[in-house]
Formats: sequence, C-alpha cells, structure tokens
Amino acid sequence: MFRKLSDSVLASPQIEIADVAAAAAQGVTLIINNRPEGESDDQTPGAEIAAAAKAAGLAYVEIPVTHAGFSQAQVEAMSEALAGAGGGVLAYCRSGTRSTLLWALAEASQGGDPDTIAAHAAAAGYDITPVRALVDMLAAGKA
Repeated sequence: MFRKLSDSVLASPQIEIADVAAAAAQGVTLIINNRPEGESDDQTPGAEIAAAAKAAGLAYVEIPVTHAGFSQAQVEAMSEALAGAGGGVLAYCRSGTRSTLLWALAEASQGGDPDTIAAHAAAAGYDITPVRALVDMLAAGKA
C-alpha cells in the first residue's frame, strides 16, 4: 500500500489505524496527512490517525490540500516537515497523488532535480505532470 518516493519518503492512499503500526515497522517517524477533514464519509478522521501515531511514538502533522491546488505555504510546510522528520515519512491523502505532488514541489523548492523527482514519482506509480512546470521553476529558484 505504501509507495516509495525516496529513501525516506512514502506516499499512500488513505490510511487506517492499523496502518500506523505498519508504517512504524518500516521506519516511519512522521505521518503527514494531506487530506482535508470531511472530504469523504468513509475516511478515517485525522484525529484518530494522530492519536494512533502518538500512541506508536510517531509524529503527526496535517497539511491539507484540496483539489484547488497548492500554495506556497503548503510547499513550505511540507519542506519543513520533511527536513525535520528525523526518519522516514509517510504522506497520505485520498489516493496518494496530492501527497506525491506536494512532495515533488517541496523537493524542487529545496533544489531537487526535476527529472529525478519525476522519475521517483513515476516509479511509485504517480505522475507529476500537473505540477511539472512549477517543479521546474522551483528547482531553478524562479518561483
């Protein structure tokens, strides 16, 4: 279920309480919830995931992303979360796509190579085409 974006970052569709222990077993120290609360009637509430993460000794942060797109504040929050994780990171949303796109933007904003970012996302089954132009601009320091 978890898809590897880099040596330290995994993306996933919506997780459940039991997935927190599985993430911890894979070296995850931080769970990032990129899904807005109430987006779907069947999603596990963020507060429940946060409680399970705390019980497992994992950090938890919410950076909700709607279908409206990405803001500079979200990119900065993701960059800060990734930089301060101190271990593996699991980012999730409904399908994992928004988490992957936000990860790509954060990586590019820190000087990551756009082609490498795109290749890692593709290997995990995600396409960053919707944000590729912004990834290129961020990597070049123009955004």
